[in-house]
Amino acid sequence: MKINGMRRATVAVAALGTLLSALSACGAAMEPGAAHAGGEPGPEGQAVRGPDDSGRPSSDPTRIPGVGDRLYRQIPAESSQVVAVYGLGRNSARSMLVLYTRHGTEWRQVRNWHAHNGRRGWTTDHRMDDRRSPVGVFTLSDAGGVLPDPGTRLPYDHDEGAYAPPSAWDADHQHDFDYVIAIDYNRVKGTPPHNTTRPEGVEKGGGIWLHLDHGSGTSACISVSEEAMRYLLRTLDPARHPVAVMGDMAELRA
Repeated sequence: MKINGMRRATVAVAALGTLLSALSACGAAMEPGAAHAGGEPGPEGQAVRGPDDSGRPSSDPTRIPGVGDRLYRQIPAESSQVVAVYGLGRNSARSMLVLYTRHGTEWRQVRNWHAHNGRRGWTTDHRMDDRRSPVGVFTLSDAGGVLPDPGTRLPYDHDEGAYAPPSAWDADHQHDFDYVIAIDYNRVKGTPPHNTTRPEGVEKGGGIWLHLDHGSGTSACISVSEEAMRYLLRTLDPARHPVAVMGDMAELRA
């Protein structure tokens, strides 16, 4: 069983490794400090990169790599910014976040970064405290954080008290919520990210954000570097109706 588990991890990492190669073939822009073709060490010493369904460069620029019909159809027609979060595996806390923008009928990669998701992986039926990130397509409407607005077009709620992590959390987690972008899962759009109203009930969880990374899995949020958060905050534009498309690779390409 251990050998089979190692093989599954190796296959998953290999699959995750194909997207950035495809994106590089499309002339993808990279930035200093962003995740790059070399990736970070994965199981068996391999590199974690990005996913692709076929292992070949995408031949259809009108589609987002690795996203199948089921989820692609859920992207609103007016959306021209997509934050795609590609999970390494259903039970993995490691993922890749890629920002795409649509130009006419074509989707183009803008930037990509290593990320973390729920420490137990992903689920299509998120429940409070299950430590899994929800799979799906979610709008991105509101932002906030401990630090002042870095120049975002999103409504920004600067409130040190509302976003300060509990003092009992260790030092690695004390800056998690310096910047946050609310993922519109079981929340009221147009309210600050810390709003606790849960339209589908508290048992369905909520309070799922993009926020700063602390180097490991989260309760259910998606975490990236401070540099990535600042870039996303400055780039996401309500006029372009940004959405997050997120999940493990198998669910994304279904």
